[in-house]
Amino acid sequence: MNTNKLLLVEDDQELCQLLKQLLMMEGYEVTTCHDGASGLAMAQKEQHQLMLLDVMLPELNGFDLLKKLRQTSQLPVLMLTAKGDEIDRVIGLEFGADDYLSKPFNDRELLARIKAILRRTQQTAQQENQQKLALGDISLNHGCQEARCGEEVLDLTGTEFLLLVELLNNVGELLNKNDLNQKVLGKRLQAFDRSLDMHMSNLRKKLPVRADGRPRIKTVRGHGYIWLEG
Repeated sequence: MNTNKLLLVEDDQELCQLLKQLLMMEGYEVTTCHDGASGLAMAQKEQHQLMLLDVMLPELNGFDLLKKLRQTSQLPVLMLTAKGDEIDRVIGLEFGADDYLSKPFNDRELLARIKAILRRTQQTAQQENQQKLALGDISLNHGCQEARCGEEVLDLTGTEFLLLVELLNNVGELLNKNDLNQKVLGKRLQAFDRSLDMHMSNLRKKLPVRADGRPRIKTVRGHGYIWLEG
């Protein structure tokens, strides 16, 4: 049986109950909230492995909830967005969501996304005994999932941390977008899916500029990314 605790924040109470029953049948422990303020309070109060977060919520919408949550927590978040509303997906990823799923969605897709996020976050936790990775002014500690630039701690989400691990483990090499998407996000790259690009963009913004002004990450359009040697 699954021991992962999920927090479901959804204002449609009928849908919320159906999703809760589905997830409980898969062995998850599920806590539900029907408005953003309650969802934020619950996320800050109790320990969960993943939050399923609807965008349209009363009192505090999903974007504002996520923005406030990221000030104190890196709890993985799967955003539930309106079908075809790309701007919602982009904003969610910019604010630190780990992935998104457009409504309406099928049960298999939801469960697959949940398992992919949990798998990669738990994989990071299992790397506790690995040696610390250091390259130039960047150092990574797998055990506490901490990244530093010099003495400055970088405020990275779990997905951004994993991207940085892959880049530093393959310095000077082109990381193919398809392979990177599968390895870090746990899914195959689909047409018009900008998740990987958004996570990489967020990572770039959080990395301090090198002393010599050179970029750390090079984009090879249509192919992937390269961590440039310092």
